[in-house]
Amino acid sequence: MPAAGKTARERVRAELTREIKDEARRQLADVGAHGLSLRAVARELGMVSSALYRYFSSRDQLLTALIIDAYNAVGEAAERADPGHGDPRGRWRAIWHATRNWARAHPHEYALIFGSPIPGYQAPQDTVGPAARMPMTLMAVLRQAHPDEPAVTAPMSAELRKQAGALGKLFELDAPAEIVTRAIAAWTQLYGAISFELFGQYANGVDPADAYFEHLTGQMADFVGL
Repeated sequence: MPAAGKTARERVRAELTREIKDEARRQLADVGAHGLSLRAVARELGMVSSALYRYFSSRDQLLTALIIDAYNAVGEAAERADPGHGDPRGRWRAIWHATRNWARAHPHEYALIFGSPIPGYQAPQDTVGPAARMPMTLMAVLRQAHPDEPAVTAPMSAELRKQAGALGKLFELDAPAEIVTRAIAAWTQLYGAISFELFGQYANGVDPADAYFEHLTGQMADFVGL
């Protein structure tokens, strides 16, 4: 009986934790991350603030939970899209489009992790692993494709070569520094293009951005040597 009772309590706690995070996400759409308030979340759920603090001890702890969920969600979308074998360019394209599709379906969660920094908030180490899931998926394509080193590239300082070497080890990408830096540039282009689209920076330009995004996906595949 005690074990069964504990299991039931765990289920109740997990359900209420989910409801708290769902309400917090709704509030992100209305007031943004900087305006998120535990008191407001508790009020909307019909809870007293003291009860909610048993689940999240601070606004920052709740933000961290939402950030980890968002990183895991976009990472999972990228991982699901990648078959893990076959044509590298096709895999690259699938990951890029899956990332964009997730961002368009969850713009406020995307803004939480890739938008403006939240004043007073410092992301803990817990977010690092989830944040690496999507780029690790891209790097896996490069790792398996063994792209050739670019014939022409900009001069690279000793400091940058050292940084590229460290990032190559982090992403398990045994490739020349030139390939690693191009991979980072492509990763930056992906998020930059999505951010421009979501935040309205393509208005009166390449809006809708479907054709441009498809073109950019191919350009960046060329750029990294796929």
